[in-house]
Amino acid sequence: MTEGLRERKKRQTRQHISDVATGLFLERGFDAVTIAEIAAAADVSVNTVYNYFPAKEDLFLDRQDDVVDWLSSVVRGRADGESAARAVLRALRAEAVAVSPRLGLIDGYDRFLRVVGESQALTSRLAAMDRQATEALTVTLAEEAGAAPGDVLPELVAGQLAWLRATLAGHIGRALLTGRTAKDVSRDALVLLDEMEELMGEKLLGYADRTVRPTV
Repeated sequence: MTEGLRERKKRQTRQHISDVATGLFLERGFDAVTIAEIAAAADVSVNTVYNYFPAKEDLFLDRQDDVVDWLSSVVRGRADGESAARAVLRALRAEAVAVSPRLGLIDGYDRFLRVVGESQALTSRLAAMDRQATEALTVTLAEEAGAAPGDVLPELVAGQLAWLRATLAGHIGRALLTGRTAKDVSRDALVLLDEMEELMGEKLLGYADRTVRPTV
């Protein structure tokens, strides 16, 4: 469907407000900037800001829906004969090879991390997003594996796969904060993924293995 003029204008306005807010947060810190200051800098009303971003944290973490759903979408889109864990490992390796911003592999991301580290509100929001992602993945795994009611395996596997992503992201973030480049850190990320896969048992690695569909 072609994007209409109204939809395009709304998308551009939302992106403009987000960009202005992010610039102010990076310059002065999240807690020091008010919504009124963001509205003035973006040349919109305070109500307009809230129409697009219900909470201040939404202005800085404006891709949270993608973050929350990513693990589930990877599992749902896994290939024939591929398990949930192997699909996530494959997807994370692809992101590392691509030096993807999805993993924080972008030069200058350390500035983002410092703003988050200085704000309890942002730290709490990220923790909540991680919990939501794990809960969503638990539901997805239960559906994909055909788990019986009360089966704890989907929750256990979801926790392990969420740990996988969180551990990788934490390693990348700490490395970037030391001044290393995203491209350099991406190579370390691939090594770490290999090491984490070696720690996984076959039951985890084989969970929710998608049955190969017969060819016609």
